Amino acid sequence: MIRVVIPYHLKTLARVEGEVELDVAEPITLGSALEALEARHPVLRGTIRDFGTLKRRPFLRYYACQEDYSLEPPETLLPAAIRQGEEPLLIIGSIAGG
Repeated sequence: MIRVVIPYHLKTLARVEGEVELDVAEPITLGSALEALEARHPVLRGTIRDFGTLKRRPFLRYYACQEDYSLEPPETLLPAAIRQGEEPLLIIGSIAGG
């Protein structure tokens, strides 16, 4: 069981509160975690990753154990603390402006 924290606007869209808990088959990678999140909450498809390319949407970042995983490939294995449910995978909305 892994834990995922998503931004407030996506929590509202998916109608969830707090962290999302997911069962993800081994090996637990960044891509498999995102696939499990989208499978559990289909309304999130296309909001975190592009429908066709599955690339990260602009203004979203992925963090695991205080490390930025935003530019890592989907097959990147998540840290043990995430895989064991000790720490959550964070999907953070970034802000831009001037």
